[in-house]
Amino acid sequence: MRPAIVILHAPAMETARHIQAELAAEIHAPEGIAGADVHYTALAGHLRGLFLEGCPILAVMAAGAVIRILAPSLSDKRSEPAVLAISEDGRSIVPLLGGHRGANDMARRLAGALHGHAAVTTAGDTRFGVALDAPPCGWRLENPQDAKPAMAALLAGASARITAEADWLTDLPVPRADDAAVTLSEDDAGRAPHPGELLYRPQRLVLGMGAERGAPADEAIALAEEALRQAGVSPLCLAMVATLDVKADEASLNAVAAHFQVPLRVFDAATLEAETPRLATPSDIVYAEVGCHGVAEGAALAAGGPDAALILPKVKSRRVTAAIARAPRPLSAPSIGRARGRLTLVGIGPGAPEWRSPEARAAIEAADDRVGYGLYLDLVADIPGTGRRHDFPLGAEEDRVRHALLLAAEGRTVALVCSGDAGIYAMATLAYELIDTGELPDAARRVEVVVCPGISALQAAAARAGAPLGHDFCTISLSDLLTPWPDIERRVRAAAEGDFVIAFYNPVSRRRRSQLADARAILLEHRPAQTPVVLATNLGRPGETVRIVSLADLRVDDVDMLTVVIVGSSQTRRMRTGDGREHAYTPRGYAGKAGSALTANATRERA
Repeated sequence: MRPAIVILHAPAMETARHIQAELAAEIHAPEGIAGADVHYTALAGHLRGLFLEGCPILAVMAAGAVIRILAPSLSDKRSEPAVLAISEDGRSIVPLLGGHRGANDMARRLAGALHGHAAVTTAGDTRFGVALDAPPCGWRLENPQDAKPAMAALLAGASARITAEADWLTDLPVPRADDAAVTLSEDDAGRAPHPGELLYRPQRLVLGMGAERGAPADEAIALAEEALRQAGVSPLCLAMVATLDVKADEASLNAVAAHFQVPLRVFDAATLEAETPRLATPSDIVYAEVGCHGVAEGAALAAGGPDAALILPKVKSRRVTAAIARAPRPLSAPSIGRARGRLTLVGIGPGAPEWRSPEARAAIEAADDRVGYGLYLDLVADIPGTGRRHDFPLGAEEDRVRHALLLAAEGRTVALVCSGDAGIYAMATLAYELIDTGELPDAARRVEVVVCPGISALQAAAARAGAPLGHDFCTISLSDLLTPWPDIERRVRAAAEGDFVIAFYNPVSRRRRSQLADARAILLEHRPAQTPVVLATNLGRPGETVRIVSLADLRVDDVDMLTVVIVGSSQTRRMRTGDGREHAYTPRGYAGKAGSALTANATRERA
């Protein structure tokens, strides 16, 4: 997660800006302080919320204040995020928590940027320059629970036996002895650590796999585990699962990658065919089917690189194949092959930042590319991130969805930004339709598609007006651009006869002025003239207005394209609260429930 710079006062903004420039973090400040990315009302609740979400915290305030606020939330140090206390002038940077989860590294970076001092206190970092329970990228520790006593012994002056080739282990400034009580080992063998040993796993293995379409996930996972057992290697040494690009969306192979918590990387047939001279079991049958002589072995070798070697030739189950290659050093998956690609259709609500979900914000922030109608991209411009922006005009819906899918087909992570909810009169359905029936490259049809829900316009309008959607309701778009008017008219009539509350989307446009009037005429045949109608315009944006009128007084000229119209049922009521504000609500029928105070009141009113 992107770090949060939390400040208390406006004078701290200058230091916060310097921190932001170095770490690309967000600035969180109290309401009323200009220039912040996020505003909060209560410091303690906000700080605890960030901590519990796992967000790294850079608190420009006294260390004691941070400690007192977070103390009730502390539990497992292996899961806590980085927390730093930074003096208002930026001279003192103190990693309080999560030293081995990035806090120490951030402190050192900030010390250089702010010309301050990083008060790193974790013993391993200060003595050895590395934390034994947090090995470098590309390495995993088999037994992190044993790191603390081993580190304590070494800090007390104990000798170590080091059986490794990695520089970060061989360069440790500790005395050496063959009979030392502490052993630091590098090994990919499938064995348990010995007493007194910290066993480090280099992520240099590639599990190449192939599968028939629709192969069961449990079969693929079982074969993968059996392959590792046969090769005699540890699953912690896996750097990735690799396969042919036409298998990028194969559920069973994605399940294997998720099972071992490693990425899935894919290659085209030509790349795998180039590995044919190194294959142990080339197959003409496979070549005839997919254009290369081996998927599992070829993918494992292609991902491992020219110096990799097969340590397990192809093994098979009924519908899945697997092979394992070993590279001479840990592998960096993002630089190898390509990812499946991911398209997230993000609903941002009506536009107000506080109406976005954390999931929506995270998806936009993490995206390599942001695609959407220009106005919608403007509404999320405050969300930090490095994603490239791809603007499309209003009306170019298919163009923008197609573009987003093609970007994802390159292995990129793409956020397609939609107003309201992405699945309600928005782009989610078009994305699935294009994948299902559109003319797209194969890679674009195999990307992962995720729909991130948002607050729809009808929800926002109802919330502003009271509770008009408290009972059965439906939504109808009055735009005949994609749906013939006779079909729309039939739906309006059915909803009127069923006495549904109706939310009308796209009620009018510059050229469409008659449909709303026609719908009003149909509704007046079935419900009272005084039926409440909510008119909500520019929800969550400057110029927001919410009015309640009667159905008889509904006028087309009072509505524009940015207005949501909610027409109540015959049961919907208008009322005023004590502050004089008018609201609409639709009862669910509690007044008819035995024992309800509403029943007694209703009886007295009838009497």
